[in-house]
Amino acid sequence: MKKLLLGVGLMSSVQAMAFEPLTIERLFDDPDLSGTAPRSLKLSPDGQRATFLQGREDDAGRMDLWQYNIASGETSMLVDSLKLRGGAGEELSDEEKARRERARISSLSGIVSYQFSNDGQQLLFPLSGDLYLYDIAKKNTRALTNGEGFATDPKLSPKSKYVAFVRDRNLWVAGTKGGKARPLTRTSNSDEAWGMAEFVAQEEMKRMTGYWWSPNEDAIVAAKFDESPVPIAKRSEIYADRTEVISQRYPGAGTNNVLISLAILDPENKRAPIELDLGENKDIYLARVNWLADGSGVLVQRQDRKQQRLDLLLYSAKGGKPTTLLSEESPTWVNLHEDLRPLKNGDFIWASERSGFKHLYLYDAKGKLKNTITQGDWQVDEIEAVDQKQQQVYFTGTKSSPLEKQLYRVDFNGENLTSISSKRGWHNVSFAKDASVYIDSWSDDLIPSQVSLHEASGKLITNLAANQVKDGHALFPYFKGLQQPQYGKLNTSLGGDLYYQMLKPEGFDEPQNKNKKYPVFLRVYGGPGSQQVQRRWDGRWGLTDQYMAQQGFVVFTLDNRGSERRGKKFEDPIYENMGDPEVQDQLVGIQYLKTLPFVDPERIGVFGWSYGGYMTLMMLSKASDQIAAGVSVAPVTDWMLYDTHYTERYMGLPQENAAGYENSAVFPHLDGLSSDLYLIHGMADDNVLFTHATTLMAKLQKNGVKFRLMTYPGEKHGITGDGQRTHVFTEITDYFIEKFK
Repeated sequence: MKKLLLGVGLMSSVQAMAFEPLTIERLFDDPDLSGTAPRSLKLSPDGQRATFLQGREDDAGRMDLWQYNIASGETSMLVDSLKLRGGAGEELSDEEKARRERARISSLSGIVSYQFSNDGQQLLFPLSGDLYLYDIAKKNTRALTNGEGFATDPKLSPKSKYVAFVRDRNLWVAGTKGGKARPLTRTSNSDEAWGMAEFVAQEEMKRMTGYWWSPNEDAIVAAKFDESPVPIAKRSEIYADRTEVISQRYPGAGTNNVLISLAILDPENKRAPIELDLGENKDIYLARVNWLADGSGVLVQRQDRKQQRLDLLLYSAKGGKPTTLLSEESPTWVNLHEDLRPLKNGDFIWASERSGFKHLYLYDAKGKLKNTITQGDWQVDEIEAVDQKQQQVYFTGTKSSPLEKQLYRVDFNGENLTSISSKRGWHNVSFAKDASVYIDSWSDDLIPSQVSLHEASGKLITNLAANQVKDGHALFPYFKGLQQPQYGKLNTSLGGDLYYQMLKPEGFDEPQNKNKKYPVFLRVYGGPGSQQVQRRWDGRWGLTDQYMAQQGFVVFTLDNRGSERRGKKFEDPIYENMGDPEVQDQLVGIQYLKTLPFVDPERIGVFGWSYGGYMTLMMLSKASDQIAAGVSVAPVTDWMLYDTHYTERYMGLPQENAAGYENSAVFPHLDGLSSDLYLIHGMADDNVLFTHATTLMAKLQKNGVKFRLMTYPGEKHGITGDGQRTHVFTEITDYFIEKFK
C-alpha cells in the first residue's frame, strides 16, 4: 500500500509540475539520459578527422567506431562491432577482464579502445581478443590475428611497421603487412609477466601498460614483473550458481610487492636484451617510462616504497648506469603525474607540487631548472598539448575556480598565461598532435556533454555533437524537473575552506511548504584522488541526486580535506590518520545543515560507495547522535586488508604506524554505532575484497548491532551486472525513502 500511495502522490505532482519525474529504472535504461555524447575522442595526426566511440541506440554499452570528417562536415560509422568476427559474443580473457575493471570500463563491450597510426591513415583496435586494422583510404578492416590467443594492450609502432601486444603474459610482435606473430619474450613461469602492468600499477598508479615503443620503432622498453614474493590470498567469489575459490597474489599493506625489472628489446629479436639497472633497492615502484624525443635514451620514474621520493632517471638506449636528473621529496607522499614532456632540443617539461600546488617547470637536458612555467595558489590538472614551434604549453587547471576545469595556454618562459576556454564548467580536451586544433567535450551541472572542434586559440570551428536537450533528446521529458545545484563554501579553522553543493527538494519554493522541514540525503566520498563538488554533468551521481531531490530530500555533498584539486596542503592532513580529518569536515557540513530552517536535524542520512562506504561507517561510528541512518556500499573496513600502493601512500608502513592503522580501521569505533545501517557489497569484489564486509558483519553481530544486508552474487566493485546496477540503486534510494518519508 505504501508503494501505491507514493505512486499516486507522484502522479498528482507530475500533473502540477508538467514534467516527467525521474525513476531509478529510467536512470539505467536505454537510451542514455546523458544523450549521445561520444567517448574516447581523438583527432587524427593529420588533422582531417575526429574519431570517437559511441554506443548503439539499442545498447548504449556496446561501442562502435565513428568519425567526423572535418572537410565535409559528415559524421559516419567506420566500424560496426557487430559485423566483425566475435563481435556479438565476446569472450574476454581473465587479464582483459581485470584491465577493464581497473580502467572502469567493465560495463562496456564492442570496441572499447583504439589507436591512430602516426600518419593518421590507419586505426588499430582490439575486439574479442583479436586485433584489427582499419584503413581509412580503403575503408576496409583487416584482421591482424585470427584466434591464436587473446591479445591484450596492442600498440602500433611509430612508423606502423609492427603491432605489439601481450599474450599469455609475454610480449609479442606482428608485422602489419602480414606474417605470423612471434613472441619477443618467453616466460612460462606463472609468477612472471612481460609487458604487463602489475595489479597496483593498474589499480593505483594509473599505469595500464608495461611496454613502450621507441620513436624510431627500433626498440621496445619492456617491464617484467615477478610476483612470487607477493603473498597468496585465497578468496571466494560467490556467483549465483557456484562458488569459486581464487588464489590471488594480493599485495596487502605491509607485505611484499612484485619484483620489477626493465629491458630494451629488439622487435626483430636480432640483438640481446639490454637490462636497465633500477638500483640496489628492489623494493620500489616503476611509476612511468618515456623515451627521449630522438630515441637516444629512456626516462624512468622510480618511486620508493614509502612514496616519499620520486626519482627521474635517464638511461642511454645502449644501456649502462642511469643519471638522476631530478628528485621530488615530501614528508608525506609524492603524487604521481602524467606531465613529463621530453622536447626535441633535449629539454623537458616537468610537473611538481613543491610549491604546495601542482605546477609546471622547464628543465634542460641535464636536469637543471631553467624556469618556472606556471605558479600561484591554484593547480595544473594536466598538460594537454605542447607546441614546440611556438614554445607554448596548453594545460587544464583550476585558475578560475577549483570547481571548474578550464583550458589555458602559457609560454615556455612562463609569460602570456591566457585562458582559452570560455564557457563556465568542465572542459575535457583532446589536441591534434601539432597542437593546431582541439576537441572540447564540455559540460555544466545541468548541461550534458557537448562536443565541439576549436582552433588552438579557442575559436569554434564546428560542433561535433551538439547534444542539446530538446524534443527528442532522452533527457527532455525530465529536464524541467531538474534542480539547479547551489554551491557554497564553509570557512573553517581546520585547514581550508570546504566547498559544498546542495539541491533543495522539489516544490521547496511553493508557499505552502515554507515552514516544512525536510530530510537530508548526504552523499559522501571523501577519499584522496577525488573531488565530488564540480560544475559538470554527472549522469550517474548527479541524476541520482536529482531523483532524491524529487523524492523530497535536501541533497548535500561536501569535499573534505584529503580531496584533490585543492593543493597538497589540503590533502596532507589525512597522512597516517585516515578517517579522522575527513569525518571532522563532514560533521562541519552537518552542523551547517542543522542551521538551515528547512532541514530536519533528526532525519539526516548518509550514503557512500567504496571510500564513501568507509566514510559512512566512520561517520556513523563517530557521530550516530547526529546521523539517523546510513548506506555503506563496498566499504573498506580495515586498511591492513587493502593494497600496498594506495594504503601506504596515505598511512605509511604498518610496521612504522601500527597505532594509526588500528585507529583508521572501522572496528575500534563500532561501539559508537547506534544508527540504522544498510551494508551492501559485491560477492566477487577483487578491489575492496568481500572480506571487508564479512569481517564487519561478524563484529556487528558480536556487538549485537542490527543491520540490513544486501549482497550481489558474481559482482565486482562497481556492481554493474545486467539488472543489478538498477537493483542496487533502487535499494539505496528506497531505503532512505522508507526511513525518512
